[in-house]
Amino acid sequence: MRQFFIGHFDAQSNEQYINPRTGLHTYILTFPDSSARLELMSRPDTIAADPSKPNIGFIHVSFAVGSKEAVEAKTEELRSAGFAVTSGPRTTGDGYYESCILGPEGIQIEVTV
Repeated sequence: MRQFFIGHFDAQSNEQYINPRTGLHTYILTFPDSSARLELMSRPDTIAADPSKPNIGFIHVSFAVGSKEAVEAKTEELRSAGFAVTSGPRTTGDGYYESCILGPEGIQIEVTV
């Protein structure tokens, strides 16, 4: 997951933090021109979600890339890297130009203007 965001969305990562008491491993990712941060966490006692089943709660993360052409280019970049494009690029019913990609760990990655 960390390499996905670094490689495709120019994220910067801190050094991995490991809590020896709980087994928690984390990375904090930051993104260019954004105050958004993403924390990636894992613990040996957690169960991974099944991406083949519908989920509730956190469903996707969206990245605005600036233009329709950039949406198309990023979508093709991710498709070429082997990620499934589940929709788009297209204009949605609420007027967004976007595509959706099934990223690592089954997380939906939305790429929009």
